[in-house]
Formats: sequence, C-alpha cells, structure tokens
Amino acid sequence: MSRTPLLLVLLMALASPLAAQPRPAPAPAAPAAPGAASTTANRIIAVVNGDVVTASEVNSRSRLFALNTGVVTTPEALTRLQPQVLRLVIDERLRIQEVQRRRIAVSDNDIAQAIADIERRNSMQAGALRAQLGAAGIQPRVLFDQLRSQIGWGRLLRQLLGPLAEISEQDIAGAIANHRARQGQAEYLVSEIFIPVDDPASEPDVRRFVDEVIGQLRRGSPFPVVATQFSQAQTAVQGGDLGWVSITQLDPEVAAVIDRMPQGAVSSAVRVAGGFQIVSLRGKREGGRDQLSTMMSIRQLFLPFTTPLDPQNPSEQHRALLARAQGLSQSLRGCEQMDAQPRSSDRQADPGPIRLEGLNPPALRNLLGTLAIGRASQPVISPDGILLLMVCSREQRNETEFSTEQARQQILRDRVEVLARQLQRELRRRAVIEQRV
Repeated sequence: MSRTPLLLVLLMALASPLAAQPRPAPAPAAPAAPGAASTTANRIIAVVNGDVVTASEVNSRSRLFALNTGVVTTPEALTRLQPQVLRLVIDERLRIQEVQRRRIAVSDNDIAQAIADIERRNSMQAGALRAQLGAAGIQPRVLFDQLRSQIGWGRLLRQLLGPLAEISEQDIAGAIANHRARQGQAEYLVSEIFIPVDDPASEPDVRRFVDEVIGQLRRGSPFPVVATQFSQAQTAVQGGDLGWVSITQLDPEVAAVIDRMPQGAVSSAVRVAGGFQIVSLRGKREGGRDQLSTMMSIRQLFLPFTTPLDPQNPSEQHRALLARAQGLSQSLRGCEQMDAQPRSSDRQADPGPIRLEGLNPPALRNLLGTLAIGRASQPVISPDGILLLMVCSREQRNETEFSTEQARQQILRDRVEVLARQLQRELRRRAVIEQRV
C-alpha cells in the first residue's frame, strides 16, 4: 500500500490517450542541475545524426533509474548503469528525430499534462515533481525528453500501423478459437524485459548489463519500474506485463525455462532472437478452468505522525491524530468524501485496481474483504502514522475468460511489437552514431 514508484505512475500517464496534436513545440525549459555547467558534465559522449548527448544527460537518466529502484547512487553503481543508459538515450534520440521528421506533434501541453498526471496520482503538489528531481541531482529536462519520446513514439506507431490497426472479426474469431484450443494446458502469468543486441561485438557488454539488472531485481528492485526504464519491448508500457500466456506463445528459449521456475522467481539472462530476455513468473494455472477472483477499487488516507510513535508513551500529537482518525472513520461515507479530505502525505490516494486474493499480509486481505463498501475502516496504526482504508467497489471476475476485447488487444499488441522492433532496427541501421566513451 506504499506510494507508487514515479515511473509506474509515468507509465499510467502514458498508457492513456493524450490531448489532440497541435503544432510541434520545443521542450519546456528547465534549469540546469547543480554542477551541470562544469566541463565534465557537459562533455559530449555521443553524437546521433548531429545531435549531441552529454555526460550530464546520461548521469541524470542513471539517477532517475536509481531513484525509482532504490539503487544506492554510488559512483560505482552509476558507472555500471551508464553504458546501457547511453544506449537507451541514443535510441530515444533516434525516436524523437523520426517523430519530428514525420511532423508528429508532441506539444508542451502534452508534456505538462503528463507531468500533472504524475503529480496528481502521487498526491503531490504542483511543481513538487521538479523539486524532487532536482533534489536527486536529476535534470528535469531528462524526464521531459523521455515523456516526449514515449508519447511521440506511440503516436508514430499508431500512424504507421495504418490498416493493420483495424482488427477484423475473422482475426478475433481465430484468436478466441486458439485460446479455447489451449484449454487444459498450463498458462503462466509472465512479465518480461527485452534488451536488444544490435551489434554482435557489443554482446558481452550487453550481457554484463543484463546480469547487473537481474542482480538488482533479485535484490528487490520493482520489476515494473526496471521494465519501464530498460525494456525495449512494447510491454514496457505495461511495466513488462505479458499477461497469461501458454508455452506456445513464448520464445522457445523462454518456454524451456519458464515451467521450471518457482512463482515469484526472476530468470537468468535468456538469449533470444535479437537480444536478451529476462522473465518473472507471477503465477501458474490450468487454462480453461473457471478461476474467480475479487477485483476491488479502494481509497487510502494516511495521516503521518510528526515523530515516531512509542506505544507506551504517545505524545499529544499522536493522541490528537488518533482522535481525528477515529472521527473520520465514523463520519466518512463514500469514496468522494474520502477523496475530498486534505492530504498531508505523499502516499497515493488511489492505488489502482487490486486483486483481493493476491493481497498480503492475510490481515489486510481479511480487512478489505469484509469492509462494507463506502465505509471507512478502523484506524490502522503504524510507527509513522495512521491509515484509513475504504472499498469503493468489489466484483467477481473470471480470470480465464477471454473476451472479444482481450483478443483484439492481444492481436494489436503483437502487431505493434513487430512494427516497433523493425522500425527501431531500421533507425539504428540508417543512423550516423559516434560514441566518444
């Protein structure tokens, strides 16, 4: 129930359609990070079709990744990240150049809306995101450029897909028939990270980076955040989520290891066509058998203590906050009233859809499973504050049901994935890239 990492919220902002496309505009101006004017920070480390990439940009992107994954930002850790971060920045620059060449607009207003959505979903004040980046030594322009690239690239792919974006009834019927034919076979809930190898000579370096990423994942870095930042598959927009798939839907090399993985495990590097794949197994089931789950939307209100709570010696502020929480617990009715409460914490009010059966610890699962809809919970007290929870909706869903819309989205996702990889390879092949590292 903790605050959603910044990049996951960034994903949610980008996954939904943004504003209509006005004429192109330059990136919002951003103040330089402390020390960015130094010779070292402004050192050019790559030139991409005439556009320069500086050491300061790559360092800021590395810090952005570290900020969201909890990696300690020691010089050694940042140095290990930088080769692959540089590659990502180069790919991002190629995408922006192609978006501009095709006159696909991504306006300042689009960027501002995405930033505002990030702040709103994190219950942050306007301008707090820029301050947070600055405090971490991250140039805000790095996030602006990432947003511009992702928004523009998505619009470009939709434009290039053309008639293929129209999924026929015959295609949908075929996908549903294939799904039914797999009934009784094992299905796997999988997340993926795909890191390409464009040049065989660079494969040892890419492999070292992939092993570093795996190490961070196994030490607790959130898989969706890492996928968002480094995966070159289109599933990065969903935090690497492939959904429920059968063995036949996976690369043969991945299929060979996935059935042997325990739930929750992260694979070693798997060499597949075009690069390396890292997969995480989140669940396993028998396809076709009805499996009901309870999906909920909730709201949470966190009231922080000014000092850590000593249960044997609570302060006046502790007692006053508990009295306030108890009053709210009795008086709040409905999620609109919960949303209207002033926020004194950066914990996210709406954590998004929640599957009850997957919640831990069991006490939390039991609390949300029995709480009346629209009624606030009793105060949940922790050393740093008091939490109130409210269930807005609760419904049963059949997880194995494969609807027409799911079939449509799966077909579209597969087509976009093929197109994106082909276009990225073509941009790399045509580009003039000079690296000075």
